[in-house]
Amino acid sequence: MSGRWGACSVEVMDRGTAIVLTLAVGAGFAMQAPINSALGRDIGPIPAATVSFAAGTIALYIVALAFGGGFGRVGDHPVWWHYVAGGLIGAAVVGVTTVAVRTLGSRAMIAGLLTGQLAMAAIIDQFGLLGVAQQPLTLARSAGLVLLAAGVALVIGGA
Repeated sequence: MSGRWGACSVEVMDRGTAIVLTLAVGAGFAMQAPINSALGRDIGPIPAATVSFAAGTIALYIVALAFGGGFGRVGDHPVWWHYVAGGLIGAAVVGVTTVAVRTLGSRAMIAGLLTGQLAMAAIIDQFGLLGVAQQPLTLARSAGLVLLAAGVALVIGGA
């Protein structure tokens, strides 16, 4: 496929596919911390997070070579910190959740992650940050965030 990403065959997907895949990886995400935590009990939480991250890095490397057009355009993006920020945030998520799930349990840990994600997503959308199209916080979106926050509070409070 030609286009913005050259040989990349995964440029855009339809909304239905995006929703289904997001739900699927969300389900997997809920399993990630308990799996890493179980591994961490035997080998230590930081080594467990490192092994998990390394496995993901290897998988993504293979996918990038097979479907993403390789790495020939690395260096073309002008914002240097974009090359490291996602990986550092990902490492923090894996490292923190590997340990936090033991204390909070899966529900409360995911609820905490969702709260942080929703708060930052609202800011990103409101101001159109990080290359995301600006989507003002309407009354309906505000009500949705309040309802989600109430649900998260119930989940965490009941943990």
